[in-house]
Amino acid sequence: MSKYVPTLKNIAEAVNRLKGVCGHVPLQLNAELSQKHSARVYLQREDLGPVRSYKLRGAFNKMAHLGSQSVVTCSAGNHAQGVAFSCRNLDINGIIFMPNITTQQKINKVKQFGGKKVSIFLDGNNFDESFEIANAYAKEHNRNFIHPFDDEKVIEGQATVGFDIFRQMDGKSIDYLFLPVGGGGLSAGVSSYIKMVSPNTKIIGVEPLGAPSMLTALKAGRVVKLDKINSFVDGASVKKVGELNFPICQHNLDDMLLIDEGHVCSKIIQMYNDNGFIIEPAGVLSLCALDIYPEIRGKNVVSVISGGNSDIFRMPEILEKSLVYEGLKHYFKVQFAQKAGSLKDFILNVLGPNDDIIYFRYTRAINKETAPVVIGIQLREKHDINLIMINLIKKGFVFEKLDGLGEE
Repeated sequence: MSKYVPTLKNIAEAVNRLKGVCGHVPLQLNAELSQKHSARVYLQREDLGPVRSYKLRGAFNKMAHLGSQSVVTCSAGNHAQGVAFSCRNLDINGIIFMPNITTQQKINKVKQFGGKKVSIFLDGNNFDESFEIANAYAKEHNRNFIHPFDDEKVIEGQATVGFDIFRQMDGKSIDYLFLPVGGGGLSAGVSSYIKMVSPNTKIIGVEPLGAPSMLTALKAGRVVKLDKINSFVDGASVKKVGELNFPICQHNLDDMLLIDEGHVCSKIIQMYNDNGFIIEPAGVLSLCALDIYPEIRGKNVVSVISGGNSDIFRMPEILEKSLVYEGLKHYFKVQFAQKAGSLKDFILNVLGPNDDIIYFRYTRAINKETAPVVIGIQLREKHDINLIMINLIKKGFVFEKLDGLGEE
């Protein structure tokens, strides 16, 4: 175990410090999910907080200790908003570094919360590059760096999520608690509190498949920096978990799950259609976990919705990934004969009556009998792909099935 573990006293102080700041974040029993999973499923709605994310808790708790000292931080979104909100409310000047790829929606939200108290710099091609630049700037200018997750006071602030959950359960047992995991600040803080007040609760961490930094560290028995990650679930995708957070999670987490990014997209759409919730990719990780964890049947289950700062401009990508994951959209590279009627032959002899071509790219080859066509097909029912595959083979088409347009 790490020498540092947040105590009940630390967390109680953070709870008092955050009174009037985070407001009332509700724990809600969800009827649809409870029925679907044959369990009593409660949702901790951190997406309904002042900055639509739990990140405000840790940022404010840390910055309240600094007085009027200026701060520097780095974030792709939610932590930046928490710091900006804290700067404005604590009258602290802040410099916030964000990666070049940060959407305008997230930049505007940071400006909205921080007002004139914050300055924003876009630097670095991803979070890790931006983080190094921000950290170096803080050291060079002798300013406090507000780490997004690897800091004692940040961890204690995030632990107040656990306090809120336990208080609102009002004596009911918590059999399973599902927590999204990125750098480990939330999981370290919440698991510390819950294991002290409810030691029999099983705490399950949930990471995106493309950024398994905590699971990799747990398997190795030490913090490991991943060479490459998929940053689609941007709120929970880091190459390395926190040094303070890892030993706490190693001791407290009972299991770790990985969730496919396509599953994340389908869950975002499902929660909007079924409940009207607008949840960001990291925010649905703990909900996806319910689909693959049958042990929860008949149990009291809590899933933390960590944030709701979803960018509407990402919806086409989310819909695309969801359809591919659900088996309703497929891409092929097919060799078409370079003669009139080839496409007609494909439509009549390969596609079913309910199949639709939604992508087609043909480049004519010179002095060749065939040329490659990349074609996307959307289905009404996922099993219809079987007939397409059979027809392609039966009609003698030379083809390659692609995972997506990125493979072409």
